[in-house]
Amino acid sequence: MTAGDGYRYLLNSVVTGDGDRDAASALTRYYLESGTPPGAWIGSGLVGLSGGVTAGATVTEEQLRQLMGYGQDPNNGEQLGRPYRTFATATERVERRLKKLSDSLTDEERATQTTLIEAEEAAKPTDAPVAGFDLTFSVPKSVSTLWAVADGGTQALITQAHHAAIHDVIALIERDVAMTRIGAKGPRGAVAQVEVQGVIATAYDHYDSRAADPQLHTHVVVANRVQAVHDGKWRTLDSRAIHAAVTGLSEHYNAVLSDHLTAMLGVGWEARERGVGRSTAWEIAGVPQALMDAFSSRTRDIEQVKDRLVAEHVVKHGRQPSPKLLWQFRQQATLETRPPKQHHSLSDLTAQWRERATELLGEDAPTWATTLLSRSAGEPLLRADDIPLGDLEQVAEVVVARVGDRRATWKRWNLHAEAVRQTMGLRFASATDRDHITHQIVDAAERVSLRLTPPELASSPPTFRRPDGSSRFRPKAATVFSSEQVLAAEDRLLDASNDRSAPTVPLMWIEQAARTKNRDGNVLSPDQERAIAKIGVSARTLDVLVGPAGTGNTTCRS
Repeated sequence: MTAGDGYRYLLNSVVTGDGDRDAASALTRYYLESGTPPGAWIGSGLVGLSGGVTAGATVTEEQLRQLMGYGQDPNNGEQLGRPYRTFATATERVERRLKKLSDSLTDEERATQTTLIEAEEAAKPTDAPVAGFDLTFSVPKSVSTLWAVADGGTQALITQAHHAAIHDVIALIERDVAMTRIGAKGPRGAVAQVEVQGVIATAYDHYDSRAADPQLHTHVVVANRVQAVHDGKWRTLDSRAIHAAVTGLSEHYNAVLSDHLTAMLGVGWEARERGVGRSTAWEIAGVPQALMDAFSSRTRDIEQVKDRLVAEHVVKHGRQPSPKLLWQFRQQATLETRPPKQHHSLSDLTAQWRERATELLGEDAPTWATTLLSRSAGEPLLRADDIPLGDLEQVAEVVVARVGDRRATWKRWNLHAEAVRQTMGLRFASATDRDHITHQIVDAAERVSLRLTPPELASSPPTFRRPDGSSRFRPKAATVFSSEQVLAAEDRLLDASNDRSAPTVPLMWIEQAARTKNRDGNVLSPDQERAIAKIGVSARTLDVLVGPAGTGNTTCRS
């Protein structure tokens, strides 16, 4: 979220209301009003603010403007650390460059330069200070489906479990992620990474998608203002740590939410595949996929556009897109299919959802939900000491193998995310139990991995060490790992690139092919011809052709 008025999107659907809200009744209090509940404060960093702001208290628009708009205390307006930086707009940058043009230019030359400068500045990304980080917590589709048609008491319990899971993730962020940087600035920022007094965040509940389908989710905006433990000064969050942990935090939320719902409602869980390029989803057992699909019109629209983009890519490049490109296509499809947000009351939406579900199920939807919960056998809730150490070691080996299938190097949060995925089939009695098991698996996975980051050559004085003994001059969880299997695979590739026993192609054939038009009526450019010639005569069993997108890589291969 950017500073200034970047916060305003959070207020677009909020119902005007007074007073504090209780987490368990956050949605039901606004059941009859069109819109969503006001935001609530969250995070242990609130103790550093004036006026006694407490967790769960309602966030007013003025408070949000002070904190997110200007980086100030939301109660008294006192500046929290340095003011946000200001950046020149594209117009200001253009004016500054035009003033530097030589007076000797003719009118025509000046007009040409002006057009060029305006185009260059318009193409540059607009810099803006970061006021906060929007973390969106969305329950799985089966949970939204059950919540949408269940009775009011069950809806409240599901909402309570959702909020409890969010608080568990915030606690994890405050313990293992939230840091700030101090000291002299180098190419990568300040040199020391130090602990902070928790985070300050605002939580905004929403209960439907832009297509008015049930989608219980919460926008938690973590303010980019934290108080350092060692001196009490206000600084910004180390954003590198936040970005590195995002996937692990998402997996942690899904896991602890499942634990809370099993503890509260006794529901069971099952893994469901979601197709190529998408990870396995864990859903409540007994919730029909057809009902979930009926409540997923946004997903259908997005998938249709994504499939079109994939088909266009295959036609143009002759291959399937990479996982990263597939994710980009899905993001593009999300934006292309994004309808304007309509505001409805939860009462109206619930009535619509129950009517649609009743028609599809062939029975009364609330009764179906009650029956599902009454038949749920639940799953045993485990304590951390219920799992043998040997089992954790085996899981750690699987974690390293799975991570190594997707990347050549990894860090602790990559292992953390996979460790949670591998234990999603287990239900734990508390977030503490799950967290303890996850940390044991990740620690074991680090031991199984091959450490690439060299150890510290000199011991730092106690004042420069964290409570766990690590140096504050080394970013937390930044050690890079790989595995012997990955390095062996790289060696095999290098050996193949040095093996010159492959057959070659006569240059005459290459020259003839370069002059032959392809199906689009094009011939190879001189650069493309030289690249093909080098590969054709290299005799390597493995050769590599690399070029930026759009430079004719596919044309060369065809």
